[in-house]
Amino acid sequence: MSEREEETVARPEQQAAAAAHLTPAGTPLVETPADTAAGEVVLRLTDVVKTFPGVRALDGVQLEVRAGEVHCLLGQNGAGKSTLIKVLAGVHRPDSGLVEWRGRPATFANPQAAMRAGIATIYQELDLVEDLSVAENAFLGHEPRRLGFVRRGAMARLTRQILGRLGHAEIPPGRMVRALPAAGKQIVSMARALSHEARLIIMDEPSAVLAHDEVGNLFRIIRELTAQGIAVIYISHRLEEIREIGDRVTVLKDGRTTAANLPARDTPTRDLVSRMTGRTIEYVFPDRPAGAADGAQLLTVEGLTRAGEFADVSLDVRAGEIVGIAGLVGSGRSELLETIYGARRAEAGSVRMAGRALRPGSVGAAVRAGMGMAPEERKSQALLLGEPIYRNVTLATFARYARAGFTDAGRERAEADRIAESLELRPRDVRRPVRTLSGGNQQKVVVGRWLLGDTRLLLLDEPTRGVDVGARAELYQVIRGLAARGVGVLLVSSEVPEVLGLADRVLVMREGRVVREAPAGELDENTVLDLVMAGSLMEGAAA
Repeated sequence: MSEREEETVARPEQQAAAAAHLTPAGTPLVETPADTAAGEVVLRLTDVVKTFPGVRALDGVQLEVRAGEVHCLLGQNGAGKSTLIKVLAGVHRPDSGLVEWRGRPATFANPQAAMRAGIATIYQELDLVEDLSVAENAFLGHEPRRLGFVRRGAMARLTRQILGRLGHAEIPPGRMVRALPAAGKQIVSMARALSHEARLIIMDEPSAVLAHDEVGNLFRIIRELTAQGIAVIYISHRLEEIREIGDRVTVLKDGRTTAANLPARDTPTRDLVSRMTGRTIEYVFPDRPAGAADGAQLLTVEGLTRAGEFADVSLDVRAGEIVGIAGLVGSGRSELLETIYGARRAEAGSVRMAGRALRPGSVGAAVRAGMGMAPEERKSQALLLGEPIYRNVTLATFARYARAGFTDAGRERAEADRIAESLELRPRDVRRPVRTLSGGNQQKVVVGRWLLGDTRLLLLDEPTRGVDVGARAELYQVIRGLAARGVGVLLVSSEVPEVLGLADRVLVMREGRVVREAPAGELDENTVLDLVMAGSLMEGAAA
């Protein structure tokens, strides 16, 4: 298929609308400050619409990306970001509107056509073949050949050149991708993009699986790519990253562009949040009620220990109280939660629920005592992605819908629908596969599962990982609502503002031990960061 056959030429009226920068209603684009990037426009979307059965995912989107810039795309989960990415990647075709690529109207028939045209997409869930080598992944589908045979030596040499260009010449082209860490796999995805001579690279939540030092390296690579004139569309829910790496920002809400071409470093956070959510930043965290610590003691942990992970941890949670645990990755906080839940077996110490000791290493005992858990890796540890929403909601209480070998599916769906309504799940159709939901709505399903049971204590590990500001605010309301009903909550989060804003009481962990416990109102972000970083700073000074 020729390049011309792979593209759909826009109608003259669409081209005229694009030139005038008008929305379908004929009104000016929401916001277009003076251009801050010097490069030419390589991508422009005007009035792009994409509809699925019952859902208008894109409703007149406007976007302009220039060569050599990092253009950040913000929006709540469900705002249309994923659909927009797939339109640009050739997975979906727009129903109407104009896509201009390097000055020409174009709609890509498939991902291969988009890639050949110079648009590469690096998804949050990396689409690498684990059992192929780095070089085989980098040139997958367009291997250098001679007389029908793959030129493996040439492929390895070209891969080595690309890895050097990315600043990672130490990665062997022959190494199996399965053996690489998350950061290394991301480098391979970038190498694949450059093997196609991409002029635009779309990065979807690229920092979600990276440690702090790896994020710094990612930003270095992005700056080197843009210095070579490559454009980057960067999608992240972390506003601090937008400030550091971005040049301009476009915001989506409900499938529409609510702000375009905003300066990334100078636009107030309040404005960005308002554009994404329709709310001001003051309403992100619910009010903390008085008397949260007055409930009966629910969870009691004494001297809990697992060698190499955490030692001599004692804590308690009262009914209606939210207790937050702050700490760096590797501080033992997630392992502690899993041990309390019985997914790991403690070597010393005890866990009690309402005064009754729980059998170590028994999830069943924890659940029967009224404990539920939403793990950090919701897709791999908490959800059946191919199953409908209702089956995921009822997973922990499925026995109540079974009788004499039959399942009362009608009752099961009805109760799941009630939970979906109470959590404002979007979309509401509980028969949809849970994999079709955004990250924030998937997390609501995990939390909602425990609303059906007799849950008295909910353990939350990174409850808002990969979730945007708007969906976070909704989850915070859900969590605070659970506490108001008398449910105790013990949560772990890497984001200190989240712990301080949501919890009533905070424990700070460092190197497997609790180094501080205090009411949230007595701590601030700098104090907590000093506590969690103290060990690292001392090690650095000693070195």
